[in-house]
Amino acid sequence: MCYNLVTRREELYYLGGDDMPETANNLSDGRHTFRELYQQRTALFCALCNLMPEISWKSKKHFDEVNDPMYEGDFLAGIDSPDGTIAFHVKLEYWDEFDIPEIDHAPYYDGYSSKDVLARTFSLAHQIEHPPCL
Repeated sequence: MCYNLVTRREELYYLGGDDMPETANNLSDGRHTFRELYQQRTALFCALCNLMPEISWKSKKHFDEVNDPMYEGDFLAGIDSPDGTIAFHVKLEYWDEFDIPEIDHAPYYDGYSSKDVLARTFSLAHQIEHPPCL
């Protein structure tokens, strides 16, 4: 089922057209739409960044703004984990929710993959200070 969903999404993407983003956002696995999953990812990443502000950042510009301009209506939020940077494009409407330092340009993209993002994110799981149980 997931394979068909990905194939459908890629077909929609390659078809292009003005209605593609709305159509892709409403694709569902029967439980969640892409829109819902992206909103949840944004909220979870925001919480993680705000828990670790000393290694987190946000920027309205890519590293190379001339050859790689920022997507309209987006900014980058990131965390510099010990294993490398984790960054996501986030809609500007969430800018104030990310209570982290603003930097002029995002760090250079090191070519990391989705698999790298998972490994880098899981590496942070043991670095967060847990308050004692009451």
